[in-house]
Amino acid sequence: MGKLKEKIIESLLAVSGLLTILTTIGIIWVLFSESISFFSHVPLSDFLFDTQWTPLFVNKQYGILPLVCGTFLISIIAILVAMPIGLTIAVYLSEYAPQKFRRVIKPLLEVLAAVPTVVYGFFALTVLTPFLQKFIPDLGSFNALSAGIVMGIMIIPLVSSLSEDALYAIPKSLREASYGMGATRFQTAFKVAVPAASSGIVVSVILAIARAIGETMIVTIAAGQRPVITIDPRDAVETITAYIVQVSLGDVQHGSLEYQTIFAVGITLFIFTFILNNISFWAKKKYHQKYE
Repeated sequence: MGKLKEKIIESLLAVSGLLTILTTIGIIWVLFSESISFFSHVPLSDFLFDTQWTPLFVNKQYGILPLVCGTFLISIIAILVAMPIGLTIAVYLSEYAPQKFRRVIKPLLEVLAAVPTVVYGFFALTVLTPFLQKFIPDLGSFNALSAGIVMGIMIIPLVSSLSEDALYAIPKSLREASYGMGATRFQTAFKVAVPAASSGIVVSVILAIARAIGETMIVTIAAGQRPVITIDPRDAVETITAYIVQVSLGDVQHGSLEYQTIFAVGITLFIFTFILNNISFWAKKKYHQKYE
């Protein structure tokens, strides 16, 4: 009877894993098949190197560079906000905070991850942007700056939680050896603990970047829908995900070339996140080998 239960459990686990793989393959197949149809009408060179993205205008151009520029501009701002704050929180919770305080504050930080992203988007549009306009008068109602800052706040729990877990997993013997050599708590934290946990910290930052690149509602609400190539965070921009939302609202005829653009930009987004996930896997493996 016990062996039968084990076989049933093993079979259920195998089916669950197979369903996950098949779902991923299905998503990739849909993206690639629809993208092939799109690229049969639009040259790949135009898609990759043209500097204008106007598939919904009369003068149609299909250069994805403006969407990529907007996506990475907001993601960079988000990481510049989330990385220093998240790592500071992680180091404090792991190296300085009492255990009782850590057990209370860590779940509270992770509540930020449970807030719907549409709430963050309206907060950026109605609260943060008017506040920033007091100091930056030429800041538009839609801009990359407020969207990036709020997105950074949203991904702070991802950076802080994963980094803190990596720091907390370090053997106590490393810290005790450092203290035994006369190092201070600060020196132990930043010269022993952080380097030893570098694999987890690097992975947390890369995953946060991937999360920022794939974010939809914040950029749709707060960043605007202006596909331009710019590095000025005061400008309105459009990201890959915001464009997908724009086309998916139903105003574009299903099956048309304009509709197929969402699959072309979707496969581009998939490639970006796939690369980042592989980089995180490589970084984790490399640092594990370095400190083994």
